[in-house]
Amino acid sequence: RYYAKATNRPCLADDSGITVDALNGAPGVYSARYAGHHGDDQANNEKLIRELQGKSDRTGHYVCALALVYPDGREVTAEGYCDGLVQDEPKGDNGFGYDPYFYVPEFKKTMAELSIEEKETISHRGRALRELINKL
Repeated sequence: RYYAKATNRPCLADDSGITVDALNGAPGVYSARYAGHHGDDQANNEKLIRELQGKSDRTGHYVCALALVYPDGREVTAEGYCDGLVQDEPKGDNGFGYDPYFYVPEFKKTMAELSIEEKETISHRGRALRELINKL
């Protein structure tokens, strides 16, 4: 809202992260700084796996929220999701953040094992953007 008014142009903002059902949606908006320091993937993953120990529900979701705000105050929002399971051991090196721990049953691989082409078909960001485009 601030930048749309300040620039007198539409402004698109996004946020994304991972939510885990057994942790009541955590890390959620704190995904990038879950362990206390922004962008410390190793610490974030270690905390996530530690907090999931002993829990049988491993369902998780990558979530992306978009907000397009116009200078006149109009807003269009959209969300996209990618569902999966959080596993204890990392696999793959084609990703970042929680990707090596985020297992996608549809492909029988972690997000970090998927090719770019495979990721594009299930991307939470892509799904949110397609929803926004449909609303426009």
